[in-house]
Amino acid sequence: MTMELATVLVLLAAVVVMFALDRPRMDVVALLAICVLPFTGIVSVPETLAGFSDPNIVLIAALFVVGDGLVRTGVTQQLGDWLVLRAGKSQARLTALLMVVVCTLGATMSSTAVTAIFIPVVMRICRRTEIAPGQLMMPLSFAALISGMTTLVATAPNLVVNSELARHGEQTFRFFSFTPFGLPILGLCIVYMLAVRKWLPNRESNPHAASTRRPTMAEWVQRYHLAKREHRVRVAYGSPLIGRKLDSLNLRDTSGANLIAIQRNGVLMQPSASSELRLGDILFVDQFDTGSDFDRVRQELHLEPLALTGGHFIDHAQTIGMAEVFVPADSDLLGKSIVDAGIRSRFGFSVIGIRRGSQAIEREVVNEDLRVGDTLLVIGPWKSLRKLQLPGSRDLVALNLPAEFEDVLPAGGKGLRAVAVLLLVVGLMISGLLPNVQAALIGCVLLGALRCIDLESAYRSIDWKTIVLIVGMLPFSVALERTGGVALASDALVAATSGLGPRGVLAAIFVMTAVLGLFISNTATAVLMAPVAIAVARQFDASPMPFAMIVALASSTAFMTPVSSPVNLLVVTPGGYRFGDFVRIGVPLSGLVMIVCVVMVPWLMPLDRDNARMPRSQNPWSDQPSPALSTVVTSLAGS
Repeated sequence: MTMELATVLVLLAAVVVMFALDRPRMDVVALLAICVLPFTGIVSVPETLAGFSDPNIVLIAALFVVGDGLVRTGVTQQLGDWLVLRAGKSQARLTALLMVVVCTLGATMSSTAVTAIFIPVVMRICRRTEIAPGQLMMPLSFAALISGMTTLVATAPNLVVNSELARHGEQTFRFFSFTPFGLPILGLCIVYMLAVRKWLPNRESNPHAASTRRPTMAEWVQRYHLAKREHRVRVAYGSPLIGRKLDSLNLRDTSGANLIAIQRNGVLMQPSASSELRLGDILFVDQFDTGSDFDRVRQELHLEPLALTGGHFIDHAQTIGMAEVFVPADSDLLGKSIVDAGIRSRFGFSVIGIRRGSQAIEREVVNEDLRVGDTLLVIGPWKSLRKLQLPGSRDLVALNLPAEFEDVLPAGGKGLRAVAVLLLVVGLMISGLLPNVQAALIGCVLLGALRCIDLESAYRSIDWKTIVLIVGMLPFSVALERTGGVALASDALVAATSGLGPRGVLAAIFVMTAVLGLFISNTATAVLMAPVAIAVARQFDASPMPFAMIVALASSTAFMTPVSSPVNLLVVTPGGYRFGDFVRIGVPLSGLVMIVCVVMVPWLMPLDRDNARMPRSQNPWSDQPSPALSTVVTSLAGS
């Protein structure tokens, strides 16, 4: 072992220890590696930074943005609703459908991203079906990990391994090269999770959830006595309101009514003093003074009554929202009524209730003078309500946003556009007409042009921690190869598996990758193990593709501990899991997956380079090693 190799191994060991301790953060460790490696003289500064220009790194970032488009447009939310509808009351059917849907969606986006997307979906399903979150969260995380075994772009390790093949001048994987392995493993995992369902924890994920959860808009409707105050009317032919602006109508004084929103051609609009009413407009009205004769006013103004939901417009929760705010001691609104304060023209929402202490004021509140500590229930567009969360608000301070706020779609109604873009991107990748990264970037541009995403959300959606981690670990692969570390590891692996045959070598690579993944991320594991696997293949003059495939599959077999993958870490708290839950369920599953991979990979990906079926007596990868192979192994072991 040379001094240069020893230096690289010491640095790598330090990185692994810091990864295992999670001190500091993984991306910070990667940045430290970028800073320190050039001092060894083995790799240069441009080489340590070359990962930022790697097409696969850009592809990973672009896929995060594509996934964000599916979230913002409600595609994933609709999938969750479909799950509940199709599963009915069967938990087994729900588990199987959940895993299929998660794996399908994860085939074209980050497994971490798809897990984060589905956690609130699963929690909502659990509330509706009264199933313990621990029964569904682990199937969710395992299906997301398996999704990485279905397509080339499903997870970062696949792209890392594929990039390593390209760097060595070898044939690379195609988009669906992983699918023949991922689908059987998904089926195996579904059967396994249903079989061990009774061992999944039923404990409460958060014992204090009932006291800490957000209130719902329906609860506020009851608390502030709003149910009888809702009216929906359509401006009919002959109405004197047609063509008139709201500031000339004075509806509040004549009928005790407060106009909340105007629906025109299916689109909800925020009313303002300059809003002009048209024939067919639907008016959403909150009537403060229930003693007023609104029916008489409605008939005089030729307003056609529409069916009510009794929920005070909560059926339009994607557009109209509510919030509780309080009046602080230094507010300029103190002593003023809601009308005098001009709250709607100033903030973009309307006040529909006031609570002092624990009691809601049931009389008309528009002329009520505001006091310190008053809690106001306001209603209006979510865009206006979101501004309450911005720092610097002195006159009104956000107290509560409803549970529905988490389900609001920033780009609702554009789901078909997002799905069409996704299908286009996948089609371009499959056809090979364009490089994968170019297809993904085209998808990002189209999502922006179709207003499914915006620039701010696109940048926020990228997991920069993952990007920096990959870039920081890539120089280690170059350093180990230059110093002979890769050759040393491959020699040791060949020597240790002499006489075991091809499946024994593949099993050893799988175990090494999976065990290393217990301590560092699966992406970093792929970076380190891919060159070793390729070197082993070259020692036997075999095709490197099955060896690289084993590394990629093993990198996604991160079932054994909650720290094996960020995917598992995401579900620990909402699922109420302990460390031992993953060990008890994940270790046997990892063993089963290894058996499937070791059997299927050499069967579907021939080990000889020319893919020709050689006679067993001449095939160096037959189950019984040929004399030539034995000689090679013996000489390697002796060296």
